[in-house]
Amino acid sequence: MRIRDSLGPLFWDEEFKAAFGVRGRPVISPGRLALVSILQFAENLTDRQAVHAVRARIDVKYLLGLELTDPGFDHTVLTGFRDRLLTHGLEERYWTCYWSGWPEWAWSPPVGGSARTPRTSWPLSAASTAWEFIGETLRATLEALSAAAPEWMRSSMDPVWQERYGARVDAYRPPSDEQERRTLAQQIATDGYRLLEAAFAPTAPAWLQEVSAVSLLRQVWVQHFTRAITDGEQEVTWRGKDDLPPSRAMIASPYDPDARYAKKRGSAWVGYKIHLSESGDDPQESQRPHLITHIVTSEATVNDAMVVDDLHDCLAGKGLLPSEHLLDAGYTSAELLLTAPVERGVRITGR
Repeated sequence: MRIRDSLGPLFWDEEFKAAFGVRGRPVISPGRLALVSILQFAENLTDRQAVHAVRARIDVKYLLGLELTDPGFDHTVLTGFRDRLLTHGLEERYWTCYWSGWPEWAWSPPVGGSARTPRTSWPLSAASTAWEFIGETLRATLEALSAAAPEWMRSSMDPVWQERYGARVDAYRPPSDEQERRTLAQQIATDGYRLLEAAFAPTAPAWLQEVSAVSLLRQVWVQHFTRAITDGEQEVTWRGKDDLPPSRAMIASPYDPDARYAKKRGSAWVGYKIHLSESGDDPQESQRPHLITHIVTSEATVNDAMVVDDLHDCLAGKGLLPSEHLLDAGYTSAELLLTAPVERGVRITGR
């Protein structure tokens, strides 16, 4: 309510018009959807929870400028809105509106002031064990093929797989015995090879090999397993640590092939890194709030120092390049400490 009283509407529909057609039924205000998306982030709400807040909470209706009787909208609208932003490259509109729409005297950070960039993880999920990952990869592939080629699955799938891989791997308790876990992992690996052999068989539809879930399953199995024929028997073995691909190439999620496994300061995750830059203290105005000035997303395996130059370019393009940049120690390097003051006029302080 304070945001609405002080700033009024933060986003205008015109800023997002490139993502919407000029024909068809009227859409829900994209400016309001942008604000709902920020509300989701601030309060850690799912799409359904956010829509319920729009429908039921007076403070949210006030923020959005809605009538108390407004019925809200379906939660799938938020998914469609995000897809439109990404498809049309409009995700930066959040920040364009952010800086151009707020009163400069009250909110903009001081030109040439200080800025701070801490590094934080962007987890899609907690790091899982190897057998949990391969089990969920196989289950996700079976689910995708059941939707893409149901008739072929009925004739090719082992009936026992329905029970074995019907539920998500993280939905049940793993075996407590180490030997039982190894046996289960061996079974998953063998079943995965059976599915790949069926999908790549001459009698299978050729387009099955192009299904993204099948291609990902093949990559994961190549990265994790080797096969050999011993005395006429197929033997599947796990690759040793020295035989695994580097982390930057290692697939870590069956639902996002670009997500990577990362570990830092005792915490492990599967996902990305997100680098948030915020305005620092203003000696002229101690009450000035700290505002996010730019966001950079990188792969989880990228060294933090590699994003600083791009970050400075983006801040300079917005007229927000600081004279002093406070960085976590992982961002600093000897080269950066020497070149940033000379080339950009930015003093780097690491901690």
